[in-house]
Amino acid sequence: MWDKLVGLYVAAILAGFALAFVPTSSLITPAVKPILALIGGVIIIIFAIAIIHLAFKALFHKHSK
Repeated sequence: MWDKLVGLYVAAILAGFALAFVPTSSLITPAVKPILALIGGVIIIIFAIAIIHLAFKALFHKHSK
């Protein structure tokens, strides 16, 4: 279960990088690019913190037993 959750979080981080570094095209105008970069950055930060939280939880759970 834990491995699937971490895999999902890593996939979300990769999706955040994809949003942050999306190139401009006919669909994605230069005006929309900063918004996508901001959303991608927020996603990266949130899911990185979630992975760190899971790691600390696992670390201290093993120490307490």
